[in-house]
Amino acid sequence: METNVATRGGSVLKSYRHTLYASYLGYITQAIVNNFVPLLFTTFIASYGISLEKITLLVTINFGIQLVVDFLSARFVDKIGYKVSVVAAHVLAAAGLAGLGILPDLLPDPYVGMLISIFFYAIGGGLIEVLISPIVEACPFDQKSAAMSLLHSFYCWGHVAVILISTLFFALAGIHNWRILSFIWALVPLLNAVYFCLVPVRSLNEDGQGMSVKELLSGKLFWIFAITMVCAGASEQAMSQWASAFAETGLKVSKTIGDMAGPCMFAILMGTSRAFYAKFSEKINLIAFMTASSLLCVASYLLASLSPIPLLSLAGCGLCGLSVGIMWPGTFSLASEKCPRGGTAMFAFFALAGDLGCSSGPTLVGMVSDAFDGRLTAGLFAAIVFPIVLLLGLQLCRRVTEKRKEAV
Repeated sequence: METNVATRGGSVLKSYRHTLYASYLGYITQAIVNNFVPLLFTTFIASYGISLEKITLLVTINFGIQLVVDFLSARFVDKIGYKVSVVAAHVLAAAGLAGLGILPDLLPDPYVGMLISIFFYAIGGGLIEVLISPIVEACPFDQKSAAMSLLHSFYCWGHVAVILISTLFFALAGIHNWRILSFIWALVPLLNAVYFCLVPVRSLNEDGQGMSVKELLSGKLFWIFAITMVCAGASEQAMSQWASAFAETGLKVSKTIGDMAGPCMFAILMGTSRAFYAKFSEKINLIAFMTASSLLCVASYLLASLSPIPLLSLAGCGLCGLSVGIMWPGTFSLASEKCPRGGTAMFAFFALAGDLGCSSGPTLVGMVSDAFDGRLTAGLFAAIVFPIVLLLGLQLCRRVTEKRKEAV
């Protein structure tokens, strides 16, 4: 898959294979940033007396800061450079995770300590999300869509690892030692910052032929892909964020079992889907695969929301993970193929669109469920709008590209 394995000097760390490994760890860091703190919400409420409203605000602030970073990075990342930016991102993520274990107890108001910690790791997480995909896209590999799909699967494996390792740690060491685990998780981005210092990192459009932001925003295909990214993020997170609660309320199981049967199973199957495409990408048409996945996603939401049998509803959750796996990385790959001069700005705006979807999907489920007396099945049924719109976006993409070919 690699066409240019090493740069001058022959050192093994000069291989772009190591750039890919560091990128894998980058997405694992992103999974830690987004999924570790939610495991501690009940602990924060009990230990510090923080209200549920303030705890919920922590999630909003985390993703809100990442959205701002997504937007701003389109202008400054190319000027600073990929390597400096990605190393700084990991240092900030490590500082935030380590600070989480120190600042709440050090400052007079524990909540302020949490906010400061989240501020740092959210900036790091936002930069990582913007940078990792274009870094891999710029590597001299064949089969870019396969590399991209496998890359994004590591977010899923990171998500699973955070749940399993944290659950095991709390069972063995006790939930009161969560600060130690925060320091342990901080080592991942810290060590990866050193790793990124040692590997080669290329930029997209190093010849200066990238599109300007104005030119990018004026393109019809860009907006089709942006809407597709919103729907990809929403289709994924609408189920992922509510899977644990759905498992608990539907099957009446404990939180630990709910986490394992809900978000953990979802993440495993989502990662499996991405790894499958990476393995067989040469034999698979990407748009056809994404179309089939979108149809499966609609079916999974219908199964989860309408089935009278709880186990079948839970199977719908798992099928949803399998179906959404290709949506995010697949959109990145299609956009890179159809808009090759999009450059860093395109990836930054797509990260912004994806995060908007990640926020709007769970919000829609929550709002609709609340309107129907807390019935999560009603909210999940409403979420089928996202894979349906994604399907329409794929068909529009096909038509626009066919017209381009005819015009040529």
